[in-house]
Amino acid sequence: MSIFFEATLTNIESWKIIKLPLNSSEKLPSRGIVMIQGTMNDISFHAPLEPDGKGSHWFEVSNTLIEEVGVPIGQTVSLNIDAINEWSEPEIPEDIMDAITTAGLISHWNAITTKARWDWFRWIRSTKNPKTRKKRIDVACSKLLKGDKRPCCFDRTRCTIPDVSKNGVLID
Repeated sequence: MSIFFEATLTNIESWKIIKLPLNSSEKLPSRGIVMIQGTMNDISFHAPLEPDGKGSHWFEVSNTLIEEVGVPIGQTVSLNIDAINEWSEPEIPEDIMDAITTAGLISHWNAITTKARWDWFRWIRSTKNPKTRKKRIDVACSKLLKGDKRPCCFDRTRCTIPDVSKNGVLID
């Protein structure tokens, strides 16, 4: 089901983002992360929608897409998006992959779904504290070794990017 809406290209720190209106986000299949494809001012794109921690979603707009659309920060764009079932692989940071490799868990990692890899990645990255991040990487390795496919007790509806959120809620 296509979702049509208009939104303003905004920024939080160095991140350029689009926040979905709540009534548009409510049409999505999940309050958690959702993969979408669509158009922005008739230019095609594909992106993960991150939850904003308040019941809606947002996504980072790449510099390439901004250039193609030709719209500066503060301008309104027209969007037409569809949720898709094809999950793109998350870009896993080196510290996480090094730990998985060192622990001999590549086969475990590759055996879980792409969506599950997103959950592990999002859970690990949702802290600014380096010690907490290291502990989460260690816990992830331990749980993967035991056969766990996803982190437990992880609120998928929270924003997990500390650069743009506070306590799991997108900064206004």
